[in-house]
Formats: sequence, C-alpha cells, structure tokens
Amino acid sequence: MTDARDVPRQQYLSPDVVLIEMAEAGSRRAISLTGAQVLVLSVIAGGFITVGALFSTLIATGTDNEGVQRLLEGFGFSVGFFLVVLSGALLFTEANVELPATLMDRRRSTGGPASMGRAIARLWLLAAFGNMLGAVVLGRAVAATSSYGAGYEELLAEVVDGKLRFRETGGIEGFGRAVLSGMLGNWLVGMAAFLATMGRTIIGKYIPVLLTVMAFVAGGFLHSPANMAYLSLIQPLGIGPGWADGLKWAVLPAAIGNVIGAFLLVALPFWFAATRRARRVVGPVV
Repeated sequence: MTDARDVPRQQYLSPDVVLIEMAEAGSRRAISLTGAQVLVLSVIAGGFITVGALFSTLIATGTDNEGVQRLLEGFGFSVGFFLVVLSGALLFTEANVELPATLMDRRRSTGGPASMGRAIARLWLLAAFGNMLGAVVLGRAVAATSSYGAGYEELLAEVVDGKLRFRETGGIEGFGRAVLSGMLGNWLVGMAAFLATMGRTIIGKYIPVLLTVMAFVAGGFLHSPANMAYLSLIQPLGIGPGWADGLKWAVLPAAIGNVIGAFLLVALPFWFAATRRARRVVGPVV
C-alpha cells in the first residue's frame, strides 16, 4: 500500500481552480487597491513590457534566418511578460482575463453588481493609461541613454511596420482585421496569464509563458501593451510612424480585440466548462 506521504504533490492547479484564483485576483485589485496604487502597478507593467520589447529587438538584430529571428524575438519578449507575472504588476491584457472572470463569479460581487462594475471599469482604464505612460517614459529614457546602432533601428522599424500593417488596407476592413488580430493575440497572451497562474513554481510558471508568448510573437498578432512598447522605443528616434497612426492602427484596435479575445476565447470557455462540471457533480438545482 502506498503511503500518502510518498505521493508527489500536484505540480499545477486545475483549470477550475485557476479561474477562481484569477477571479479573486481581479476582485482584490478592483476593490482593495486605490486609484494611485493601480496606476503605479500599471506604469511598472508598461515599463516591463517595454524592457521585453527592447530585449527582443536587441537579441534578434543581425539574424538573417526569419524563423530564428522570430524565435529570438519571442524569447526576448517573454522576459517582459514574466517580469509582470512575478512582480504582480498590472498589465491591461492580463486584466482582460481576470476581470471577466471576476464579473462571472458572483461570489466576488461585493457591494453589488453596479459597484463591482464601476470598480472594474476604473481598473481597466487606469491599467491601459498606466501601461502607456510606463512605456513612453521608459522608451524616452532608453533613447536618451543608449544607442544600439543601425541594425537595431532597422529591425525595430520592421517590427513596428508589421504592427501597423493593416493601415495599408485602411477603412473598416483594415480596422476590423486589426481587431481580429488583437483577439488572437490576447487568446495566446491570456492563456499565458492563465497557465502562469496554474504553475506552482517559478519554472512551472515560466515555461508556459515562454511557449505561449513565443507562439504569439511568431504569429505576428497584435497586443496593445506590446504595440505601446515598440512605438515608445521608436518614436524618440525620429523614425516611427507617428503617434496618431500608431494609436489608430496598432494600439486602439488591438486593445478592442484584446478585450474581446480574452473574454470569448479564455475566460468564458473555461468558466462555462467549470460550471458544467460543477453541475454534474452537485446535480441539478431543484
């Protein structure tokens, strides 16, 4: 007979428990944190994502093989996201999974749905603004203190051009395609946050983050904070597309798609599957 002490501890949380953990985290941030605290955590996250964008560009500079280049870019960018995960900083696209989970979990609705809705709206808006502020400040600091050469600038311009590729299509079609790319982007980045919550060790958290973020970067999908970061790095160099086009074709549609993708492709399916399993275990409500 096997002694219970000899059975290895489960190395990850089940998806049902992860959804509860994320709902609790969203509720805690929305209700317990002041506006100033939310803003500070969001600025930190924007800075970390910009570090990831910088690192991804630096280590991929000079690579001739496109596959290797995307692999290196994905590895570099995963560092920024992992810094957010470990530090507890507040990233807009991570909140896009946590907050819908909080809304769907009625046990977290302290003070009523209206009060929770206002708290979540405040958190969402401050997270987006803080991420942008952190990215812009760090981007200017990097430009003021460092010069990485023509190769770095060429690759950065290439990456940013890819972020604004739907500008060429233009109109409703171009904007819609950018939104769809943002949905796919936060499906993968949202799963990175979901799987990082599932892990119980630092390595257990980092491996899924690395794999999903590398897949996201390789696919070239849009991610609002990432786009903020790359734009913030290139604008001070005087070779960027300008903030007007950057916000219109990279940041705004990506943000819309990130919100929809996190809800429809991550939070809602796992919530639905979890509640279906719970109903089978508990039985029908009479």
